[in-house]
Parts: sequence; C-alpha cells; structure tokens
Amino acid sequence: MSNEEKKTTPFTKAVKTVIKSIPAGKIATYGQIAALAGNPRAARMVVRILHSSSKSDNLPWHRIINSKGTISLRPGQGYELQKQLLEDEGIEFGIGDKVDFKKYLFNSK
Repeated sequence: MSNEEKKTTPFTKAVKTVIKSIPAGKIATYGQIAALAGNPRAARMVVRILHSSSKSDNLPWHRIINSKGTISLRPGQGYELQKQLLEDEGIEFGIGDKVDFKKYLFNSK
C-alpha cells in the first residue's frame, strides 16, 4: 500500500468509487456524489477530491456538474473541454447550456 493510499480517508475512497460508477452519457452533481458517498453536506470536498485526483485515479471528472445543471468551470479554464467531452458521450445542452436532469442524471440504484 502506497503512502497516498494510507492517507486516503474512507469518504475520499467512497467519492472516487461513486465517480467511477457514473456511466458514459450520464452526469452527477457534486452534492449528489457527496450524499452517495455518505456526507450530503460535503459537495466542496468532492470538488477538492476531483481537483487532486482526477488524473492520478483516471476519474471521469467531466461527468460532474453543479446543481444548476451547468458546468462550473469558466470559459478558457476547462469549460469547453468538459462540454465537448459530455457532448461526445451524447449529452445535449439546452438553453443557458443546461443539462436536463430528468434525461441525464445518474441514478445509482
């Protein structure tokens, strides 16, 4: 077990497991992931985990959006890449670049 694995909290492990379970063509919100991982008030922690672990753990970071149904990244800072990756998976954006939760929201059941 590496030092990094020893430092990983149970919540962090649960977050990564939830994120890895989101299939192509579906999205989840930061808060939804936090709740599924056991702490519904830890949406900001999910953001930190994604920021620090997306590349090293090969997480499908692009499938995570905010509770408004939009991409949180700003134009020129990853917004265009995330939108393109989602569109490549068949996700459509509506007015205001919103994603239809009824159609695309990940259901863990």
